[in-house]
Amino acid sequence: MSQPPITPDSSARAMVAAVRERRVSARELLELHLERIDARNPELNAIVSLDADRARAGADEADRYQSDGGRLGALHGLPFAVKDTHATAGWRTTYGSRLFADHVPDEDELIVERIRRAGVVLLGKTNVPEFAAGSHTFNRVFGTTRNPHDPTRSAGGSSGGAAAALASGMVPLADGSDMGGSLRNPASFCGVVGLRPSLGRVPEWPLYNQWETTSVGGPMARDVGDLALLLGVLAGPDPRAPHALGDPGRVFAEALPPGAGALDGLRVALSVDLGGAFEVDDEVAAVVESSAATFAGAGARVAAAYPDLREADDTFRTLRAWHLHAKLGPLLAEHPGELKQSLADNIRLGEHLSGADVARAYTRRTTLAERMRLFFQQYDVLVLPVSQVPPFPADQEFPAEINGRPMATYLDWMRSAYLITVTGCPAISVPAGWTAAGLPVGVQLVAPHGADRRLLEVAAAFEGAAGVRPRA
Repeated sequence: MSQPPITPDSSARAMVAAVRERRVSARELLELHLERIDARNPELNAIVSLDADRARAGADEADRYQSDGGRLGALHGLPFAVKDTHATAGWRTTYGSRLFADHVPDEDELIVERIRRAGVVLLGKTNVPEFAAGSHTFNRVFGTTRNPHDPTRSAGGSSGGAAAALASGMVPLADGSDMGGSLRNPASFCGVVGLRPSLGRVPEWPLYNQWETTSVGGPMARDVGDLALLLGVLAGPDPRAPHALGDPGRVFAEALPPGAGALDGLRVALSVDLGGAFEVDDEVAAVVESSAATFAGAGARVAAAYPDLREADDTFRTLRAWHLHAKLGPLLAEHPGELKQSLADNIRLGEHLSGADVARAYTRRTTLAERMRLFFQQYDVLVLPVSQVPPFPADQEFPAEINGRPMATYLDWMRSAYLITVTGCPAISVPAGWTAAGLPVGVQLVAPHGADRRLLEVAAAFEGAAGVRPRA
């Protein structure tokens, strides 16, 4: 049987197989993606620091290595653009800040080290908000990233460049990071899949504070199978990351069970707003509610239920402010006018925190983790919104209101994601529907800490049952 031709919209798994079987070379695959970048990136501004010549040299080297009988990595020959907050040796890495506009790191951070070792062909970076702060991707170095489904709309953030590049076929896979929803939110906005793994699943190094655990690295892809492929590269222990989980990456790269059978008998808790914890746009709420029928139709037992996360809002905001001040406070003091106002304000919030405030946040986080553990004795997965709104206009920093109700701060519309952050549980955004205007909406599936493989199986089964396919 003849194989379908490889295009930039093919799955990453199909691309890897085609390169291994020599049906397409790494150089040919790169050229297909460079053509797509030429066609889409001027409008979307998803990929920055593009270096086509260096990428072509890398692709040629990948082909020579294969011809010489070299051992091929899991992503051999795939074009790849790294999130611009992840230090990449020899490649301009700006963190979305004018203070680092010409910064070129001397070494890769661990997530990039693993991606390179898997055999990718680097072609550039993906755009981010300044220092990855905020779920809308814009900065004063490269400008705003736009949504492939409607370029007047936000692509989300902070991994917005990654999500927009994926959805438009400029790259087959993407890396990202997530503190308050930065893998999940842009995935929902752009109609792709984004996973915030369990704490410790994707180790990070170097960090200014190896024990800071609100932010994690993770994968994005156009479908759950491709995401599992990349998680297999990113996951696994490393001696430089003392809290890394011990499961090897191959656990996640193994083929997912076919069909929706993984949902049969699944105990699903579904909530649109966690009992009134946040406001949700009516169209988003309708998509989340409709997912109940998808689960039930595949044999799951769905109940209206949710965990008590009443301490999560203060916990997240306290730890976020403490983290931002610890990491960026000296930079703000040295360059007081160089950081965007919302980021500067959050850094300054951290100045006023006491040791008792931080201790309270960690104590409450411990309470939340225990409460989630007990909740998941009754249910296998929690379903809720990824983002409380569909993609908003790209010329706004954040949505000022939801259903006519004003948002007091620029974090309020992100609660559905960041309340889950402080539980430590893995959470994945999977495309689930569309607004009347044709904008994608994802649902967030949450599983017990450590159950990342089971979460992928459920997500893949839901993906197949829902049948929502990218349109960008």
